[in-house]
Order: sequence, then C-alpha cells, then structure tokens
Amino acid sequence: MFEVLIETANRDPRHVRCLNSACGIGRGEDNLVILQGWNIAKEHATLNARRGGVFIEILSGRTPITVNGSRVQSEHGPLHRNDIVNIGAYRLRVLADEAIDVVPAKAPAQAANASARPESVAPVPPVQNEEPAQNISTVVAPPDMLEWRTRVHLALVRQMDLRRVDVHGMTDDQLREKTSALIEEIIEREFSKELPRTINRRRLAKEVLDEAIGLGPLEDLIEDPTVTEIMVNSSSDIFIERAGRIEKSPVTFTSDKAVLAAIERIVAPLGRRIDESSPMVDARLADGSRVNAVIPPVALRGPSLSIRKFSKRKLLGDDLLKFGSLNESMLHFLEMAVRERRNIVVTGGTGSGKTTLLNILSNFIPDDERIVTIEDAAELKLSQPNLVAMESRPANLEGKGHISIRDLVRNSLRMRPDRIVIGECRGGEALDMLQAMNTGHEGSLTTAHANSPRDALSRLEVMVMMSSMDLPMVVVREQIASAIDLIIHQRRFPCGSRKVTHISEITGIESGTIQTQDLFVFRARDQGGAGGRVRGEFNATGAVPEFYEELADRGVPVDLSIFKPAGEIDQ
Repeated sequence: MFEVLIETANRDPRHVRCLNSACGIGRGEDNLVILQGWNIAKEHATLNARRGGVFIEILSGRTPITVNGSRVQSEHGPLHRNDIVNIGAYRLRVLADEAIDVVPAKAPAQAANASARPESVAPVPPVQNEEPAQNISTVVAPPDMLEWRTRVHLALVRQMDLRRVDVHGMTDDQLREKTSALIEEIIEREFSKELPRTINRRRLAKEVLDEAIGLGPLEDLIEDPTVTEIMVNSSSDIFIERAGRIEKSPVTFTSDKAVLAAIERIVAPLGRRIDESSPMVDARLADGSRVNAVIPPVALRGPSLSIRKFSKRKLLGDDLLKFGSLNESMLHFLEMAVRERRNIVVTGGTGSGKTTLLNILSNFIPDDERIVTIEDAAELKLSQPNLVAMESRPANLEGKGHISIRDLVRNSLRMRPDRIVIGECRGGEALDMLQAMNTGHEGSLTTAHANSPRDALSRLEVMVMMSSMDLPMVVVREQIASAIDLIIHQRRFPCGSRKVTHISEITGIESGTIQTQDLFVFRARDQGGAGGRVRGEFNATGAVPEFYEELADRGVPVDLSIFKPAGEIDQ
C-alpha cells in the first residue's frame, strides 16, 4: 500500500491511496490517479509496488515523464519520498509505507523519517469530474484544532447570549455576516495571544462559523465534488464515499449536540421534525441531495446522519458511456424505449445508482408530454416544461396530515398526466402504479430494490400484497405482466463501479409464471483493471423485443443490428 501526493497550479495538493500493487495514472476514469489535460493519455502510466519499492512504468509516450528532471524512457524506480515525478502540469510524489519504501541500509535515521507518514496525508480516490476542482476535505486540521474550535464556539454562544442577538429576524446572509464578524472579534480579543502558530486563524474562524450556523465540518465535504456520500456514525466518526469506495474522513464534530443542530438545520426548512417521539426523518438539502437522520433513543451512539449527494451537473446518457455503465447499443435501445412509451422499472441494490439512472431515462421523455413525479424526498431533476412534482408528507405533532406515496399516485390520475414517474416503490403504491400503467399512462417509470430482474418480479408481488387488497396471486401476476414492459437492473460492484447488468423484457405469463427474456447482459470477466476495477463485456443476447415489431409495422425506423450478439467489448 502506498500514497501519491498530487500537486498542480491553482489547486490545493491532494492525496490518493493505492490499496493494490498497481495504480493507474491517466485521463481515464478507471485510473486511481486521474490527471486532466489534452496531453495526458487515457492510460498514461502505472505505479507498480514490488518487493524493492514502487516503480513507475510508462504506457504512453504522448507527454514525457521526468523524475527529478531526468526523462524516464520506459520504467524508473524505486521511487523515494523526495523524488518529484513530473507529468505535464502535474507533480507527483510517492509516499510509500515502510514495507515498500527502499532506503539505504546505512542510514537508519533516514529510513525512519522516510517511513513516517506525514500528518497532512488524507486518502482521496480519483476525481470523476471533467474539470479539476478544489478538494477541500483533504486538508487535515492539526490535532489541537478541535480543542480550539470548541473553545471559540463556546465563547461565541456566550457572547451571542449576552448581546441578545435576535437571529430570527435576520436573513441567512445577515446572520452569516454578523456571526463571522463576532467570531473574528472573539479570536482577536480572547485568544490571539495564546493561539498556537500551527492553527490557521482563517480556517479556525470558518470551521466555527460552519458549526454555528451551517452544517459544521460537513460543509467542506458537501462542497467537495469528489465526495458522493457522507455517513456520520457519531460526532467523531465520519465516513465518506469517493468513486464508489468508502473511507474514513479526518473531519469531526465537536459534540453530539453539534450533530443534532446540523440535523435540525436541514429538516426545519422542510417542515419536518425530529425528536424523541419521532427519532427518524427523511429530508433533502437545497441541491436535492438525499438526507436520512436518526437520533437517540433509536441511535445508540449518538445522532447519525447519511447524505447522498447528487451531481451539481445534470448527467446525460453520454455520461453512462463515459463511466462504463453500459454500451452504445444499450443506450440507443433505452432511449428508444422511453420515447416509445414503454413502462420501465429500474432495479438494483442500495447505492447501485437507480435514482441517477431514472433521472437520465426521464430526460429522454419528449418535451410535449405532461409529467407528474411522485417521491418521498424530492430527488428527480427533470427539465421538461410541462412538469408537476409532488412529495409525500409525514404526520404533524398531532399525528394528522400524513400524505403517503399511495395517496399521491391516486391523486395524480386526476391530473391528466401523460407519464407518471415514481421515485421508488416500497409498498402498496405498487398496485396503484400497475393500475396507472394499465389504464392509459404508458411510458411510466419507477425504481425498486431487488437483486436481479427475477427477484424484482417477486418484490412487486409482495408490494402489491402490502396494499391490503386481497387479490389472488394469479391476478397480481397478470397485472404485472400486462403493465410492465422492461426491467433494467443495475449493480454496484465491490470496486465501486456501477453497471447495467440486465435489460430484460417481460413477454407475458404462461402457466401462472411471468415470462421474461434478457435483451442485454453484462458478463464480468475479472477485476484486473486499474485499482482492481471489474472488467467484462456488454453483450446483446440476440433476442429482439416484441414492441420493435410494432414500431416496424408503424413505419418507425428501427435498428435491429444492436440486438446481434457482438464480439467482446473490453470495459
């Protein structure tokens, strides 16, 4: 295992930790070290950890690689901590562990220094953005920053109480400006003489301000475009997900009260509540990111918070190709299926990317159709002009006013929708969704948790039974077979990559069993890609969907070549 320090102009340094013996370098998203620039190849070089140390091997000669100013011809190593590797506008340093790093035997003191990990190292997996962005969360505060943050925060609360500051009458900007000025005053008046030089005063003021009126240390993580999920297990135990991989974050809250305050700041503007009588809540941030919070007595280790961030940039079908989630034939077919009003269910496990895929599919709906979206917490971002978005609502303090997904689905049928898009089916609303699909609302979309397309059918049967309607199983299956046209199954692999593994068509029901046929499948071959990423092939099975025959009869031009089994496509 080793780490790589990456530096470039106009950007803070960032670190990447390689947990395998090989670490890819290049522009492609499969690399652990992603470098931007037209002169950087997709697979530019690789770092290989061997018994003697870490070696850099050149894979492309487009841009020369130098180590300490000397050009590398094919391979160079072992690399030491002070060696500077230049690739285009980037400078890299390999920070290897003692078991890998090679140091002359006659210099034991130097060996000890070389094997010691720098205090500022924080692992950062690869950035999947098109443009380099400042990675704020890699900055690790000095050990005593938490103590000083707590002291300044307590002084701030004391001063605001003494001055009887009326925060309720202020706008967000006014509150931030007033609080920021007060923090600067407190630091200057009370702590300037004893504040250690290792503490950055501006950083301290920002962290105190974030915790006082924002989301505390989560502010930097939310602004970091490389972080896709934030998991707060307790005030001092925060994990994040980058590029599909989970790692512990160096940032912490000062106390459980600070975590609870951050949760309340999230749920209060949405009209939702969290307290001992209602210790669980689903909510969202202003940008649509999904939030779930749990507090004591349900949470035994203190308030817990999970935030699933959404990309600030609207994802398109081409992004699925870029990330290797499917191939061009599959994307062409899905676009045709949505445009031609097929009823689609997107399935997969937790964190497999169902909602992201549903967002992309929804954007294939023509602009001249009326769409109604129904969600527990609003996450979908559709751009069509004729759109109505609805969100369920929990009960109030008196236990009244609860509006369920099922209530919204039934109401949507009276709103003259061309299509109904349900964020996720979890219960009895599945029956109402199937009825809508069977009564003139073709082209509707939804998601459901399942481990395979066949499991998705069983899940739908169970959810229909949760509607409290005593329907015979044969009737339920007939409803499913006649309503749903396609099941798209997406899977998250251990390496963090997400791929559409099945596109299956429901062909009918025979002898009481729903019949399906796979149109496209992904077959994993190995995990020999850069960083241990899964590799395999997307293949068509040769089956042609039944509705393509209808399109051909209507004179719609169709491309049947996409269904021909092709040769292997390396992903």
